[in-house]
Formats: sequence, structure tokens, C-alpha cells
Amino acid sequence: MALTGTDAYATLAPSTLPPLVRRAVAAAREHGFPYSCRPEQGRLLHALAGGAGARIGETGTGCGVGLAWLASGAGAGADVRVVSVERDPRLAGRTAELFADHSAVEVVEGDWQRIAEQAPYDLLVLDGGGQGKTPGDPPADVHSLLAPGGTVVIDDFTPAAGYPPLHEGAPDRARLHWLEHPALRTVELRLAPDLSTVVGTRRW
Repeated sequence: MALTGTDAYATLAPSTLPPLVRRAVAAAREHGFPYSCRPEQGRLLHALAGGAGARIGETGTGCGVGLAWLASGAGAGADVRVVSVERDPRLAGRTAELFADHSAVEVVEGDWQRIAEQAPYDLLVLDGGGQGKTPGDPPADVHSLLAPGGTVVIDDFTPAAGYPPLHEGAPDRARLHWLEHPALRTVELRLAPDLSTVVGTRRW
């Protein structure tokens, strides 16, 4: 999720986007939803989905732009299930309709913790809960949600200029939780001058 993510697609030629992503972006524009996954993040999700095993999970479906990148990367012929959880009933319903022709994609309405119902995942994208960025939103438990060797993605960080990474002048506890997690091998990837993502792989 990015504050101006939907607008970021305005300068891109439609031919450079997977067809499903184009449809999701159009739906986000139609419904006035600004918080879509940015193209830089989407391309990363597309690549990671291509290497995922049997199951991909996502929290925070929105209008399905990030989900479209994941589903397109997993491939229409691949035996990979993609599950996304959205707490807003209207968005969940609209996006489920968008993916109605994709039997391997499921949109679940509810709190982000419903993602645990179909765990463990080979790839888990935390965008609508489980990031640990805000009070009352505990970080997701990678031991129960990730298969050994599985990958977790936590997006929408401002690139760190030093270590420890800072947020509002203090150590960024959410980012440090993932970077220093004992069960993960984690790296921060700079995707744009103003955007970075944390990617971790479960050790055991």
C-alpha cells in the first residue's frame, strides 16, 4: 500500500503491465482508491511469486493491484494458490469479482489475522496488517505463517540512511523487528529513492 500508489501508474504505458494488473489499476481508479501497490513494489512481487511454491498469502487486498502482480507472477498454469485478506467488505467483494475467473485466487473478507487459516505460505506479503508498524498491530508470527524457506515481504518503508534505521528521529522498531528477527535472513531493498521493502527468508 502506498498513499499515491494508484497515481504512480499514470505515466506507464499499459503495454508494460500484465493484463490482470491493468484491470486492477482501472478498478482502483474507478472506485477512487489511491492506496495501490506501487509499480516498483509490484515488479518485485511478480518476481518473487514466480519462485514461490504451492501457496502465496497477502494481507490488505485493497482493489487488488498487488494481488494482480502476485497472481500474474505465479502464472496461470502453475499449481499455486494465492490468498488475500481484506477487512473492508466493499473492497473485498469488488476485488473478488475482479478475480472471479481465476480459480487459484481467493479474496477473504476479515481482519488480517485470517491469513493464518490457510498457512503456512511459501510467500507472504504483509501490507494490511501484521507488519508491527502501529500500536495494536502485533508483528505476524513467521513460525506459524511461513513454511521453512518461505519468504515474507514488508513494504512501504522510507529507505534508511544509516543504522539503526530511524523513524521520526527514533530507532524504527518495526523495521528492526524484521531485520534482526532470529528466524529470518533479512535484507532491505531500495526500490526507488523514496521507497524500500524488507524481504526475509525463514531459516528453519
